[in-house]
Amino acid sequence: MIAELPNFRVAVLATDGFEEAELIEPVRALKEAGARVEILSSKMGQIQAFRHLDKGIAVNVDRLLNEAQASEYDAVLLPGGALNADTLRMGPKVQSFLQQMQQAGKPFAAICHAPWELISANLVQGRTLTSYYTIQDDIRNAGGNWLDREVVVDRNWVTSRQPDDIPAFNQEMLNLFAQFTPAGSGSR
Repeated sequence: MIAELPNFRVAVLATDGFEEAELIEPVRALKEAGARVEILSSKMGQIQAFRHLDKGIAVNVDRLLNEAQASEYDAVLLPGGALNADTLRMGPKVQSFLQQMQQAGKPFAAICHAPWELISANLVQGRTLTSYYTIQDDIRNAGGNWLDREVVVDRNWVTSRQPDDIPAFNQEMLNLFAQFTPAGSGSR
């Protein structure tokens, strides 16, 4: 059974250098489930995707991250891409947004290098997650438990390793998000 997410609002934090499939395919799955998805970035216009090292498509930004409030969203999706995640992780607004989402107990979906953003927001301590294999030491050094699995669910987080894992990631993301009530529709 496919999870349904009507009136569920998802923030996608991304910038130039995101891994194309890790944004496009989860966003498609979310929209097919009825979610309202907004691409948030530090710049308006378009952001450039990559397919590993090669340029991919450009994606339209819906809203500036500086104008968005975590309270407006029910969940967050963090696509990977080393350049994307490394750029976003150092942004104070990104860190604050993620901290506020976590404090509110909202669900997260992060794939590939995106856990770097969770590390820089000081959210990984005591969590079990996966990522692209090259950042496993970073996760462990931040106090997290890294597993080499296609998808890991830990409380309100779902994480995955790489584009090959997207089918399992999407399914677990939809299942996790469906367990949460959209903002404004009653208590959680």
